[in-house]
Amino acid sequence: MKKSWWKILSFVLLTYTVVGGFLMDVPRLAILNESIRNLYFHVCMWFSMMILFIISVVYSIKYLSGFDYKNDIYAKNFAKLGAFLGILGYATGAIWANYTWVADQNQSLASVLKEPKLLGAAIALLIYGAYFVLRSSFTDIDKRARISAVYNIFAFVMLFPSIWIIPRLVGSLHPGAPGSDSGNPALNFKDIDSRLRMIFYPAIIGWTLLGIWISTLKIRLELIKDKNLLNG
Repeated sequence: MKKSWWKILSFVLLTYTVVGGFLMDVPRLAILNESIRNLYFHVCMWFSMMILFIISVVYSIKYLSGFDYKNDIYAKNFAKLGAFLGILGYATGAIWANYTWVADQNQSLASVLKEPKLLGAAIALLIYGAYFVLRSSFTDIDKRARISAVYNIFAFVMLFPSIWIIPRLVGSLHPGAPGSDSGNPALNFKDIDSRLRMIFYPAIIGWTLLGIWISTLKIRLELIKDKNLLNG
């Protein structure tokens, strides 16, 4: 029980996120309206994705510093869960865009598909997709681990221009971005409504702990398949 407290915490926080996210009161902002509840899923999943990618790249660096194959297994599985949460975040963002930019703002589907943040997110996920394709192309374990570790570092570095830097330098439909006409504070931590904070921060912790939980389960299964690694 002492070792499982964080798993219990993850379950409690995500239960709170789902129940509170749909039932608790939210601010009525122009364009967003009730869809702002997606903040607890779309944005929080992306934050969790970033945290899992950070953990993954740390293990890749640890592998390159000591060539312990266990670190490669950790890096791979944390990257997998990070990418999975990224895909979920992208999907929930696309649904959100459909009900705000397309439906409420009468934006064309073509303009939404060209939206810098969506394009940047797609590029980032494709870069990580290439990481898994690269891994599967090697049969030599040591070579696969070394090259994958280097590429994982490259993929992590590319997250920043594709998601955080370039989309902020150009016009965007996204809230708070240059050229955005929504101008709502949903993603501004200085202005975010206290009602949103009550669920937003616990949701980030909950999604992150869930990702770590699933990652550790996958890691344990992989290590069990090769008992030699357990003794290494």
